[in-house]
Amino acid sequence: MKNVITNRNEIIEIRNNLKIQNRTVVFTNGCFDILHAGHVDYLTKAKEIGDILIVAVNSDNSVKRLKGNKRPITNEQERMYVLSQLKAVDFVTIFDEDTPAQIIDDLIPDILVKGADWSLDKIIGRETVEKHGGSVKNIKFEINQSTSKIIEKIFELYKE
Repeated sequence: MKNVITNRNEIIEIRNNLKIQNRTVVFTNGCFDILHAGHVDYLTKAKEIGDILIVAVNSDNSVKRLKGNKRPITNEQERMYVLSQLKAVDFVTIFDEDTPAQIIDDLIPDILVKGADWSLDKIIGRETVEKHGGSVKNIKFEINQSTSKIIEKIFELYKE
């Protein structure tokens, strides 16, 4: 998994080298538990905005704190591996905090993206990115899908 970088200092070094090369770095984050078509569409659109897409994944502990003890369904290594295999994703990293604020402060991406369900003023890391001359963008969801909906559907199917 050459593009899965779990060491924070290493991903910062990669980001710094990309900055020297004048490559536009797009950053997004999420749990990405049970990867689905909505995720793939979102990440493909994120990649189209710049040169390099870095995806930061919530660690298993972070997902549990955010979503409850029954999540994640797939562990962090599996989630990072699947994401790393997507054509749109250049690098995958991980964060253990409840929010991506620290990793955004460390990487200072050129463009920070989140789904259109986030209002720009609520996007964590917006101030850091804009303070350094970057921009924050919302990506409209074309495919109405979510991991929670998938899990609910599975429970309904097997409730009998």
